Amino acid sequence: METQNFFILYKPKDIVSGDFYYALAHKNASSKNELFYICAADCTGHGVPGAFMSMLGVSSLNESIIEKNISQPNEILNDIRNSIIASLNPEGSEEEAKDGMDCVLCAYDFENMQLHVAAANNPLWIIRNGGLDEYKPDKMPVGKYGDELKPFSLQTINLQKGDVVYSFTDGYADQFGGPKGKKFKYKQLEEKLLAYHNLPMEEQKKNLAEIFENWKGNMEQIDDVLVIGVKI
Repeated sequence: METQNFFILYKPKDIVSGDFYYALAHKNASSKNELFYICAADCTGHGVPGAFMSMLGVSSLNESIIEKNISQPNEILNDIRNSIIASLNPEGSEEEAKDGMDCVLCAYDFENMQLHVAAANNPLWIIRNGGLDEYKPDKMPVGKYGDELKPFSLQTINLQKGDVVYSFTDGYADQFGGPKGKKFKYKQLEEKLLAYHNLPMEEQKKNLAEIFENWKGNMEQIDDVLVIGVKI
């Protein structure tokens, strides 16, 4: 992917982070085309515990995609969930680890202009012809969640040239600040992206970073922040 066609705004709260991004081009034996995977993930916690979960998330993605040759994002998330539960709670103890991650996992098939998506708790946004479409996530994390583990669902989107695809964690929208010390919120993030989506990707990133800093002002950053934009 050409550098000018995407941006990654990444602002950890601490030196190490529970948010991580992942990008990999991979062609497995069963697929005709190379798929380009991008994941925006938010693991339980931040700082060192979050960073440990991030490392587990990255290694699980590599294992599922590269070693096990699983290609569809929903099946990858199902597999990663099993890995996370096995790593953190092998005995199925009563004090079950509630650790896991929220994420949006995209598999771009640029040859066929398709995007395959699986999402855990965080949505995917696409701006097309000046309007924003939201692709809703499964309301569960990639990790232990209740007694029954439902499979993640797959959404396939036909892309058009000029689409801008955004994935993100909750840190940006949840930041307190502004004149009244309130949360920034998703509605305001949506408005900013609609206003800036036609700008070059690097400029979008710069503007989003400035808006975040101005909003935060003198308040503490409360969470890791990650926003990824991809222009088709």
